[in-house]
Amino acid sequence: MSFWDDWFKRLRERKGFFFPEIDKMIEDMEKEMAEAFKDMENVMPRDMVRVRRLPDGSVRREYGPFVYGYSVKIGPDGKPIVREFGNLKPGRGGEGQPPLDLQDRREPLIDVVEEDDAIKVVAELPGVEKDNINLFITDNVLTLDVDTLDRRYHKELTLPVEVDEATARSTYKNGVLETVIKKKKRKDKGRQLRIE
Repeated sequence: MSFWDDWFKRLRERKGFFFPEIDKMIEDMEKEMAEAFKDMENVMPRDMVRVRRLPDGSVRREYGPFVYGYSVKIGPDGKPIVREFGNLKPGRGGEGQPPLDLQDRREPLIDVVEEDDAIKVVAELPGVEKDNINLFITDNVLTLDVDTLDRRYHKELTLPVEVDEATARSTYKNGVLETVIKKKKRKDKGRQLRIE
């Protein structure tokens, strides 16, 4: 063994010899993360925790599914529109509150396309049968619900313009739900008044 090999071996044995403050910070972070995960487990919906017995007899806890994402597109006014989806969102994280907000139902990925005379809403619902989708429209709010043993989705979407609810048509194919709703016709601009 060379001098340097021996020196590095002794250095590894004396953990924290050069940077004891950094070692202490890492240890504190690990403790804080362990406490956060323990707190999250207490507020987690029951159907997101599964216990499995492995062939060797040991027990393993599995969590999830946890989904978080967002889509960004440019709106007609040139400003970005950000839509979150999933069942895990940043929480308020205040004193005594969890840093993450976990829901038992997830929001599907949704895109809203405004056409000249209609609004098209496209929602991704993987793993769902058409018969399990409940879709409602009232007062320019489109509500989507799916509640099965394997998949639970929920979304209330406020539409960007007034629509004619009677014209709503939906199709579902390969996990994609597409709903097209005609816009309400604009009323006359009024009449010109004569000035006396």
